Amino acid sequence: MKGDNKIYTKGGDKGETSLLGGTRVPKSHERVEAYGNLDELNSFIGLIRDQDINSRYQGVLGRIQEVLFISEALVARDPATEAPGLPDFGEDDIRILEKEIDTMNDELPELRNFILPGGHPTVSYCHIARTVCRRAERSLIRLNSNNPVDGIIIRFINRLSDYLFVLARKTGKDLGSEERPWITHR
Repeated sequence: MKGDNKIYTKGGDKGETSLLGGTRVPKSHERVEAYGNLDELNSFIGLIRDQDINSRYQGVLGRIQEVLFISEALVARDPATEAPGLPDFGEDDIRILEKEIDTMNDELPELRNFILPGGHPTVSYCHIARTVCRRAERSLIRLNSNNPVDGIIIRFINRLSDYLFVLARKTGKDLGSEERPWITHR
């Protein structure tokens, strides 16, 4: 049995964790909350990518996962320490999302009502990811009010929630799932 390849360190047993750079913070720290939300989002993106969907969507979702992982690392970095060698991403990644949104949206009927999430498990996964994305965005905005967050991350996450909404609609159409409009019964 290998003793030096353990996944647990016991370093967090007292409710603290280390940021990239080594600074210890409580696990409830807003920075930890923000990158934790990004990590949860990344996991849901993986779940969508694992579905039987168009390979183009799978490729875009793979790139989204890479950008999310980069974002997690950038948010997990202690801004008071140097962290050389972290990868980055740029406006091109936002433009890819916008292009994909426009392409999918061109094939969808005009939206006249709010729609209820559901109709097919894959569509529901997209909506769950969208709501987790919005939570991640809120936590990044909260973090940014006291600790600057690179604006590209916030813009990417904002656009990603739009992408996930349109992906839910387009995937539903591809799978023959009917959208249920929300209609008040007053």
